[in-house]
Amino acid sequence: MTDGHSFTFPDEPRGELDHALDNLVARARDVLKIQGRLRSLLKANQAIIEHLDLPVVLERIVAAAVELVDAKYGALGVIAEDGTLEQFINVGMTPEEVAVIGHLPEGHGLLGAVIENPHPIRLENLSDDPRSVGFPAGHPPMGAFLGVPVRVRDEVYGNLYLSNNDSTPFSDEDEQLVVALAATAGVAIENARLFAETQRRQAWSAASAEFTANLLAPENGSAIGSLVERIRELSDADVVWIMLQGETPSELVIDTARGLDADAMHGSSVGVVDSLALAVLDGGQPRRVDDGAEVRLSLSDGRALGPAMAVPIMTAGLAQGVLLVARMPGARRFTPTDLEMAADFADQASVAMELEAARADRQRMVVLEDRGRIARDLHDHVIQQLFGTGLELQSIAGSLPMGPASDRILQSVANLDASISQIRTIIFALSAQRDESGLTVRHSILDLANELSSALDSTPTVSFSGPVDLIVTGELADDVLAVAREALVNIVKHAGATHASVELHVRNGSVFLEVRDDGHGLADTHRRSGIANLEERAVLRGGTFALESDSAGTRLLWQVPYSTVPA
Repeated sequence: MTDGHSFTFPDEPRGELDHALDNLVARARDVLKIQGRLRSLLKANQAIIEHLDLPVVLERIVAAAVELVDAKYGALGVIAEDGTLEQFINVGMTPEEVAVIGHLPEGHGLLGAVIENPHPIRLENLSDDPRSVGFPAGHPPMGAFLGVPVRVRDEVYGNLYLSNNDSTPFSDEDEQLVVALAATAGVAIENARLFAETQRRQAWSAASAEFTANLLAPENGSAIGSLVERIRELSDADVVWIMLQGETPSELVIDTARGLDADAMHGSSVGVVDSLALAVLDGGQPRRVDDGAEVRLSLSDGRALGPAMAVPIMTAGLAQGVLLVARMPGARRFTPTDLEMAADFADQASVAMELEAARADRQRMVVLEDRGRIARDLHDHVIQQLFGTGLELQSIAGSLPMGPASDRILQSVANLDASISQIRTIIFALSAQRDESGLTVRHSILDLANELSSALDSTPTVSFSGPVDLIVTGELADDVLAVAREALVNIVKHAGATHASVELHVRNGSVFLEVRDDGHGLADTHRRSGIANLEERAVLRGGTFALESDSAGTRLLWQVPYSTVPA
């Protein structure tokens, strides 16, 4: 101590105190830095978990990771079921750089190493690592690398990739922060996926209830069409088809089509050999595929389909058709939930098809019952009244002296007889049941008249008398129908007629077919064309053929004995 009472310390203890103070300040700075980075981690976690829209969550995860460790570039690769990258969300590259690079990474090199071995990988310079496969043309240079897997429960959902454009390395602390962020990201992704799946299920359920209500409505319109359109909307598909069995086992007919090229594909037959649709039809089990090569179906312009789902449409335990839901190549894949929902709608499509068939059958029964009622009324009332009127007119004509008055009355009676004959033909057409495996000659001639009616001003008049359906059968029926067709076709082509009539009668052991028209007659050039065949058919059966034609019209009479025809 001096006279001025000042204090001094020895040099060595003073140096130790300064060193301790420096360490304390450095530690305080480290604590502040750690606190700042922890606050950044908390901020990043909050940014990730505050959204439930999955695409937004994925973008925020990448942006938060880049900001957290001050990286230049960041990306999140979503792993597909086959181990490749399904999505690749990047931060740091300009749209122009992305456009130059072109396709997304496929998961090779270091990206694939993180996929194959889901543990963090940290490198000072990724180009020095033997697993690096280089960059495509136009890719910006990258140095330091950090890859961290993102787990959703026990499943590796994807990987976070971070890099700098120089070799400034990532620290162990950076790795720990990104690993912690990845854990939060896994929870956020799981919540977003569950939320999205819940929304999808709610939408499918609402659509299912709506379709059920429409299906049970008395006038539901095209239930299948509305169902297929709803499936397309809910599944975000480009194409939805309902395909039914075609004429051959290797063909399916697109009964209902919605989406791309729907008008061209509707009603078309497509070959399904070795296709997804045929496999589902044969196996009776739903399937989904991620590659259009397995679908083996294309649009009318040749464009192939991409990811697809196919579900059998079952009726009474048998697959009657296939519901195909597809996207174009390069689109995202369908999920198991999508397939489950599509299978539910396929069941409803089966119910809708059965219900529409039942309604069609009921409508046909209503029509048949109505036609039967009309036939009964015509027979029980109209014919009886006409017949009574004819008898009364005949009685009046018999009481009058021969002359114009009695002739006019008798002509009226003849007209009534012709009307009764036509009404009997109408009654038969209304009431008789048609069997496609064995049409009667009456039905065949009526169908022929209707078939050719569009070429005339009115449908040809057809009348029958006698037991035509009992006598005119087999080869005789074939000849009669052939003669009637040839005669009517000639009228359509050459006669210039507005009306024609066909009469088929069985009486006195012979079959008479008479065809008339009001045209300008047949020219001589047509005399021996198809007509020679008609004459030959009559001669071979021991019958006759006559043709009268002038400017007022043409009359054809074809007559054969039926007693000479073997039973």
